Amino acid sequence: MKTTVAKKSDFPGDWYLLDAKGQVLGRLATRIAVLLMGKHRPNYTPHIDAGDHVVVVNAADIKVTGNKFEEKLYHRHSFYPGGLKTFTYRQVVERFPTRPLELAVKRMLPKNRLQDRRMNRLHIYTGSEHEHQAQSPVPVKK
Repeated sequence: MKTTVAKKSDFPGDWYLLDAKGQVLGRLATRIAVLLMGKHRPNYTPHIDAGDHVVVVNAADIKVTGNKFEEKLYHRHSFYPGGLKTFTYRQVVERFPTRPLELAVKRMLPKNRLQDRRMNRLHIYTGSEHEHQAQSPVPVKK
């Protein structure tokens, strides 16, 4: 048996379309992270950026379970003394509707040199319209 080592040229750059309407934030983020990493492919190789582009529509309609809408906290620090700012999920969604999904996906990806490249392949839109019709993304079933 021969052992093959995958190369970047072995992976086509597919496009996937996910509808986030009514889906739970964490469960959707894990599906997106798998597609961005390329773990859905049989020849997945951890050190090669073999993921695909993911277009997410209706990101403003994502659900969170339990009391997370009021109790989930996001922190930001300016690196100055007393510079910690804390926001609830509700405050973040009102100001930046796509930010919770972006942060959830980013935090599920491995913390290495490929993380930024993978995040650049994530395209999130608040409504049902997106500007990637020419790439003809394949809809992913729920």
